[in-house]
Amino acid sequence: AAAAVLVPIVDRGDAATVLLTRRTEHLRDHAGQISFPGGRVEPEDADAAATALREAEEEVGLARARIEVIGQLPTYTTVTHFVVTPVVAIVTPPFELTLDAFEVAAAFEVPLAFLMDPANHRRHVFEAAGASRQFLSMPWGEHFIWGATAAMLRNLYGFLAEA
Repeated sequence: AAAAVLVPIVDRGDAATVLLTRRTEHLRDHAGQISFPGGRVEPEDADAAATALREAEEEVGLARARIEVIGQLPTYTTVTHFVVTPVVAIVTPPFELTLDAFEVAAAFEVPLAFLMDPANHRRHVFEAAGASRQFLSMPWGEHFIWGATAAMLRNLYGFLAEA
């Protein structure tokens, strides 16, 4: 299934942050996980950016007028077979969030500098169905950022490191 997420980099002057959400515990997919605002592409969405902007507005009430899309990262295919397009954007304060209580338990910001420091990127290896698997994490306080979200952040790091 095609999906898109917004990678919202908040312009806090000299210290940019990334806005993330924690999904509610009762959801069928990725319950309780840290994620970017985003979701499935709908037929009325013109492109991945339209999906990401629509979902950010629905999930956290982030007004499109505060968002400037600056690009996209390579698609990321999740273990649940979603093909996700990360849409990178600059968010200009002030803004007020209104969380969709069904989908989003919390929204928080993490310093971009923390997320882009490879010293904070942890690799985990585990066994599943007789095969060795691995995933990334970037623990931030009480928040365990891992899986697809951490992988997309690592892709952002790789892109910025080359720039």
